[in-house]
Amino acid sequence: MAFRTILTVTGPHMSDGDLNLAADLCDEIGAHLAVLAVAIAAPPPVGEYAAIVSEDWLKERHADERLLKKRVTDVSAFLAGRALSADVSSEYPEIGWADERIGRRARYADITVIGPELLADETLKGKVIEGALFSSGKPLLIVPPGVRPTLKPKRVMVAWDARLESSRAVRESLDMLTGADEVRLVMVDPVEDEYHHGQEPGADAAAYLARHGVKVTVDRLPSANHAVADVLRQHAVDSSAELMVMGAYGHSRLRERIFGGATKSMLQDQSLPVLMAR
Repeated sequence: MAFRTILTVTGPHMSDGDLNLAADLCDEIGAHLAVLAVAIAAPPPVGEYAAIVSEDWLKERHADERLLKKRVTDVSAFLAGRALSADVSSEYPEIGWADERIGRRARYADITVIGPELLADETLKGKVIEGALFSSGKPLLIVPPGVRPTLKPKRVMVAWDARLESSRAVRESLDMLTGADEVRLVMVDPVEDEYHHGQEPGADAAAYLARHGVKVTVDRLPSANHAVADVLRQHAVDSSAELMVMGAYGHSRLRERIFGGATKSMLQDQSLPVLMAR
C-alpha cells in the first residue's frame, strides 16, 4: 500500500536527527508526518513509604511534564521550518502502558519509523517497537546509524519463511517492491512440503509478486550452522540491498526473549533499514 502518513516518536532529551530523517522520507513520497513526543512516567509510590516519597514523585512528574511540553514546542518549531504537512502530539504514560498508547497512535499512520536516536534509548525503543508491531496493525521501519533510508529503494531483499508475518510484510511493502529494479526473495533452509514452502520453495510467493509486476529472483540459502539472521545480513551485503523486508515475531515474544530468534537478532544488530510487520 502507499504510505500517506508516517509516524515517528521522539523523547524529551532527543535532538532533531530522527525528525530530519522522517521529514526527508515524507518529502520523498509526499506524505504527512505525525510526530509523537513520549516521556515514560515513573510509577506512583506504594507501600508504607508512599506518603514520604510522594512529594518527590510529584516533583519528578512535574519536571517530566515540563520537559515533554518543551519538546513539543521544539518539535512544532522544527516542523514549521520544514514546510510539509505535519502534526505533533504527546503522551506521558507509565511504562506498563506505554506500548499500548504508542500503538494506538500508530494505528492512524501507515508506517512507524524508528531512527538512530530512538534506537539508542533502550526503554523507549522497546516500547515503540512493541506498540507498533503488536498494537497498531501497521508496519515498522527501523533505520540504523550511518544509513540514508529511502522509501523508493532500487534493490530490496525479502526474508521469506512462508509464515503469516512474512506475507503481511510483503503486502505492506508491495508499492516499494513494485517500484524496485531488483527484489530478491530469500529463504534460509526452506522446507519442501505443503505445510511450509511448498514443493518448490519460493515459487508461489515469486509468482504472486510477479503478477504485481515485481522483478523478483528467488534465492534459497543454506544456513551452514550459522544463525538465520547472520545469513540474511550477509546476503543483504552481498546483494547490495537498500532495504530488507521481513515478518516479525513468527514465534511468541516470550520464546524469542528466552531462546532468541531472527527478529530479536535483527533488532540488536542491523546493517541496513529493515521493514517489519506481523
